[in-house]
Amino acid sequence: MAGQGKLYLGGRLKRLRRELGLNQSAMAAELAISPSYLNHLERNQRPVTAGVLLKLAQAYDVDLKGFTAEGEGTGPEALGEIFADPMFADIGIPRYELLEVADNAPSVADAVARLYAALAQRRQAPSDGSDDERAPALSPESWVRDHIQAQRNYFPYLEEAAETLAGALGGPAEIFDSLRRRLREGYGVDTRIVPPELLDAASQHYDFHRKRLMLSALLRPESRTFGLAYQVALFEFRPLLAKMLDGAAAPDAPTRRLLHMSLANYTAGAIMMPYEAFLAAAERHRYDIDRLCAEFGASVEQVAHRLTTLGRSGARGIPFFMLRVDAAGNISKRFAGESFPFSRFGGTCPRWNLHAAFRTPSQIVTQVVETPDGQRFFTVSRAVERAVRLDPRENSQLAIGLGCDLKYASKIVYSDGLDLADPYVTPIGPACAICPRLRCPQRAAAPAGRTLAVNEMQKTISPYPFLG
Repeated sequence: MAGQGKLYLGGRLKRLRRELGLNQSAMAAELAISPSYLNHLERNQRPVTAGVLLKLAQAYDVDLKGFTAEGEGTGPEALGEIFADPMFADIGIPRYELLEVADNAPSVADAVARLYAALAQRRQAPSDGSDDERAPALSPESWVRDHIQAQRNYFPYLEEAAETLAGALGGPAEIFDSLRRRLREGYGVDTRIVPPELLDAASQHYDFHRKRLMLSALLRPESRTFGLAYQVALFEFRPLLAKMLDGAAAPDAPTRRLLHMSLANYTAGAIMMPYEAFLAAAERHRYDIDRLCAEFGASVEQVAHRLTTLGRSGARGIPFFMLRVDAAGNISKRFAGESFPFSRFGGTCPRWNLHAAFRTPSQIVTQVVETPDGQRFFTVSRAVERAVRLDPRENSQLAIGLGCDLKYASKIVYSDGLDLADPYVTPIGPACAICPRLRCPQRAAAPAGRTLAVNEMQKTISPYPFLG
């Protein structure tokens, strides 16, 4: 698509313009270029020059590293994952066509991804014999996840507001009492720690009529603080949150409410771990999770999630990605400071040792992995307990996986002792049904769209050998 050294970023430029609500003439005027030149740039008929990039950075505070990086919107890898579905097996769409769609028609690529996600949702739905045409095209969880990832999991206005509030609340040692006092003095809300039986299946509940915030006694201290910060965010930043919700234009009320909760959760984490102080501590402690937990009174999961949000222009942390899975492999959280290197629609690769963390509770498990396209990542995994454990007889463990490009590994304390110049690398892939790796002893499904090469006279290390 592009010559060596040239940047063809038409799709991203077009997306930026639409997000800003500008037509081509208006953006061209602000960039001091002609509308016809901008049109050529958006159609990938001209490469984006260094001069244009600098003008974008000056006019719109665009982070050039993020803007020019791969993974904006639905890229060719995600499209390839979609079109590897068996329903497309007879089409054989070449990669260059996927590249053209991703680069030249990013909205079409996003629409295809949304349709496929809706199809996957309907496939998984239990059949009760009904034909409800009113079913949503995309689940609220999928829509919200895509919206957050489109912002690269960074919301500058929430960060600024939370940092200002955190400065007024004091340090981590007194933040619980400060938040409780702010609710009481600012909004007349009384906070109580109550037996879990009073809350049924909830971990916290705000009683609007009696102006009472009830937190479950089963919550650990860091989760109680987070619960207070969440409620303060709902009160304190109501106008800002409402403006962001209106701008997001969620497709229905349930999706809007879930986005509202997600943004308030984001803000709660930013209140507990204000950006500048948290980034400074992370770099000072070389991203030692336990040290950060101790310094900010936060849980492992809260710190891991916060590490994926350090995207401030001019003050960026390591661009981490994060997964949270249960013992059955179900993914319940998926965040990334840049692009996410794993399957968007499937599960995790069994060769990634994320699940090994369950065997070593409270210990960090490290691994260097390589995706099929040759990218290498340094990952750390750790098992944690759920925030609330209703029945002590049940397994409440989750595994948190955190990773980044291998080039950042030397900045992380957990890489000490590893030969980063020549590490032992584990080849991994996306979900088995779309993984292109031929020699994999842990393959659990035949690859979609590939011809099986089973030989009755020979048993291979993979139960589903196929032609490359």
